[in-house]
Amino acid sequence: MTEAEDRKPRSDEARYDPEITSEFAIPAGLDVPKTAGEPETTSEFALPKGLETPHAPAAEPEGSAFSPPSAYSPQDSLTAFTPATGVPLVSLVKDAPWQDRMRTMLRMPVAERPAPEPVQRVEEEGPAVPRVLDLTLRIGELLLAGGEGAEDVEAAMFAVCRSYGLDRCEPNVTFTLLSISHQPSLVEDPVTASRTVRRRGTDYTRLAAVFRLVDDLTDPETHVSLEEAYRRLAEIRRNRHPYPGWALTLASGLLAGAASVLVGGDLIVFVAAALGAMLGDRLAWLCAGRGLPEFYQFTVAAMPPAAVGVAFALAHVDVKASAVVTGGLFALLPGRALVAGVQDGLTGFYITASARLLEVLYFFVGIVAGVLVVLYFGVKVGGKLNPDAALVINERPLIQIAASMLLSLTFAVLLQQERSTVLWVTLNGGVAWTVYGAMHYVADISPVASTAVAAGLVGLFGQLLSRYRFASALPYTTAAIGPLLPGSATYFGLLNMAQNEVDKGLVSLANAASLAMAIAIGVNLGSEIFRLFLRVGSVGKRRAAKRTRGF
Repeated sequence: MTEAEDRKPRSDEARYDPEITSEFAIPAGLDVPKTAGEPETTSEFALPKGLETPHAPAAEPEGSAFSPPSAYSPQDSLTAFTPATGVPLVSLVKDAPWQDRMRTMLRMPVAERPAPEPVQRVEEEGPAVPRVLDLTLRIGELLLAGGEGAEDVEAAMFAVCRSYGLDRCEPNVTFTLLSISHQPSLVEDPVTASRTVRRRGTDYTRLAAVFRLVDDLTDPETHVSLEEAYRRLAEIRRNRHPYPGWALTLASGLLAGAASVLVGGDLIVFVAAALGAMLGDRLAWLCAGRGLPEFYQFTVAAMPPAAVGVAFALAHVDVKASAVVTGGLFALLPGRALVAGVQDGLTGFYITASARLLEVLYFFVGIVAGVLVVLYFGVKVGGKLNPDAALVINERPLIQIAASMLLSLTFAVLLQQERSTVLWVTLNGGVAWTVYGAMHYVADISPVASTAVAAGLVGLFGQLLSRYRFASALPYTTAAIGPLLPGSATYFGLLNMAQNEVDKGLVSLANAASLAMAIAIGVNLGSEIFRLFLRVGSVGKRRAAKRTRGF
């Protein structure tokens, strides 16, 4: 057989001949386990067969942030953080006003608040949470727009929620925004709603009506359904103001006249100040009807009283022209917003306090601009206005007390107070001026200290009257501080600046600012002193307000 024939493919018999094998063939008799089709090629990171590794522990099921960890054991937990006598029981005095009870609740941590005692009857499936939150926000909006302090607004909102069984609620109040959050349980998502206050109006009659509604909601013997609460709230919104526009204009004039008498004016000064203030009030109403902002309304309203005073100076009439201007300023000074702003700051609501004080600053700048323009032109045309003309005030105790009471009465009318509260606030204003006059004119005490003490009594009596009537303290305090407002110091500062005596003007304006702060702090301190002796707290003492030691 040739070599070529050897290279030819063999026949089928030769191809499957068992004697002919490959060098990689497995010898006969050697058993190899079957691999069930697995690939022979493996990674270099594969574990060798027979090497057993411990299994990783199973992952814990996903739970709430409030769920205790798996390693926690109540038997092995430390008890060093629990007092030896146990956790003190929190209890509230049920016959105390709801404002104090709710304020005490808000100042507690959420975990320490006592369990709610539902007042209103609700359906078996529970209260309608969105509707309750909406009602709460609408009530808070009316209170905040009416000038109520942020803490009192939060207390009212919290009281409404708890009266319908929503205890896990957290209200939050700023200058223009109200929000409230309700968490049904520790593991459920919270429900949050908010409302914006876009328009403010001073109407203490409406404010008192809202307080009566909240008082009925928190009364365990009175049942007010959601529909009834909505109906009453709608009636409160639709109610007209108790005093017409002409009565407000007349009250503005009488207020200016009474203020001019307090700083030494006579009958002619009284009439002139009243006419200037009424003219300024009508001009301000005209600007409001044209849609001008409040800044320009205050600027326009401050011009007529100043113009009347300059006219007396140019006519060389033997009257105290400065008393005319001072009386007109009393009707414009934003005492209500100032007291509310300082109160919010003292109770820990710094954002709301900053916004309120900024609003007061804008109003004050508007008044300054209006008066300063008139005084500047009056000085340029030859008007001789003496800054020291009204500094010497004749002591006329009976006349001044009567003027202070008239001022408080007319201030109450401008605030749209209920007729039943006008008499009380008039008496409170007379007491405030009596204390101020006795300390300043008789005992020769500084005006700042005298103002602070008188304002403190106003706040003290205001809280007493509000507890007696189960209403807000604002109608009994705001109008009563009217005689204490720094109208004369403001006018003298502006007059000095108009006569290019800037240093004296700044000193007088700083004195006016000091008097304003003394009024606001005195009113708040008097209210807090009254609450301090009320049994409204828990575990034997009253809770601190929001923060402690600044951290």
